[in-house]
Amino acid sequence: MIRTFWILVLLIPGMLRAADWPQWRGPNRDGVWSETGIVSNLPDAGLPLAWQVPVGFGYSSPIIADGMLYLSDLIADKPIAHERVRGFDAGTGKQVWVTEHEATPPDWFFTSDQMRGPGPTPIIHDGKVYAIGMFYVLTCLDARTGAVVWKRDLAADYHMPPTSLDASPLIDGDLVIVAIGGTPAAGVVALDRRTGKEVWKALAEAATWSSPVIISAGGTRQLIVWMRQSVTALNPTNGAVYWREPTVSGGTPGFAAVSTPVCRGNRLLVSGLMFQLDDTQPTAKVLWPDTASGTRRILSDTSTPLFQDDAIYSPRSGGSFVCLDAATGQERWQTNTVTELRQGACVHLTTNGGALFLFTDQGDLIQARLSPARYTELGRIHLIDPTSPLFHKKFVWAAPAFANRNIFVRNDRELRCFSLAAKTSGAK
Repeated sequence: MIRTFWILVLLIPGMLRAADWPQWRGPNRDGVWSETGIVSNLPDAGLPLAWQVPVGFGYSSPIIADGMLYLSDLIADKPIAHERVRGFDAGTGKQVWVTEHEATPPDWFFTSDQMRGPGPTPIIHDGKVYAIGMFYVLTCLDARTGAVVWKRDLAADYHMPPTSLDASPLIDGDLVIVAIGGTPAAGVVALDRRTGKEVWKALAEAATWSSPVIISAGGTRQLIVWMRQSVTALNPTNGAVYWREPTVSGGTPGFAAVSTPVCRGNRLLVSGLMFQLDDTQPTAKVLWPDTASGTRRILSDTSTPLFQDDAIYSPRSGGSFVCLDAATGQERWQTNTVTELRQGACVHLTTNGGALFLFTDQGDLIQARLSPARYTELGRIHLIDPTSPLFHKKFVWAAPAFANRNIFVRNDRELRCFSLAAKTSGAK
């Protein structure tokens, strides 16, 4: 009877991997962390450091599944760049395997202000890790051993322009979907996740750094992609266009739009552009702002907003943190206390039950309470130093990962694991 019970438990969706963080922004790609037993208040003395290991360049987040952690990084050894995907024991930080390939970038890549690593966060599904490197190679790896199952040179296959590729891949059924801005008409490409063979491609548009998501609205599933020329909803099974809103991405030089689309009910928010989704068919209309201005439609170049309580919470591109009315886009309040006021400011927001964690571009973890009335900071601790340069300042670009009651953070030098577990009643 006991054996039968555990078999049934393991078959319940979500039970087997309840503590995992298998992709960009977590289990459901929405910045929600559902684990319990988390500290109610950040301790003044800081969080216990479980382990730390050296890593190379990269903006991608770690992912965690079945006791393993996976990370993309890059080691520069002019004239060679060594692109790596690494598998670690998530409990100890011990490296289990590493898979790498070499690239030969142009000389300018090796200057201090241009050196960087991969931006797309890997994704794990059905025992396979899918990772996109700095130089456009998409690799499918065996999660246990790191052995290469298949790989695609996206730049060669889809004639991509010489720009960075930072949108994280998405798994949907038997497809791995990537927003790459390739040609011809290969802005978004879906490949068979088992073989790497192309299944469909769509959109003759350049890519941003925004990662695609799938929502359910209008009686169907819609793949939402933020490209440089539009926000578009596609049929995820064949790439057919449901609806499209011409737009202009933010950032300099025009593609640095990182914000992930966020859906709540029948509203879809893409940075500072709010859509009203139709209830009965896959269509949408712009709710606000009442202008096509690119600057008005961008809330942040670097951060994904939090949409809750009929309010939007987000940093602006210059670092001020705001609350907007979800129905109108009107500002309710603003604070300049979350992170430094500067271009490129970044804050990653993660909810956990009734708690909210904010991770800033300075490597600080904040516990806060947000409401339409005010911002209340409950605690702040420093976890990791900023190392990535921009405009003579340094930033932590990578979003944290949360799993096993831990937070995992990285910069261009190291990966750290801190415990967020609440002390048990018997703990001293």
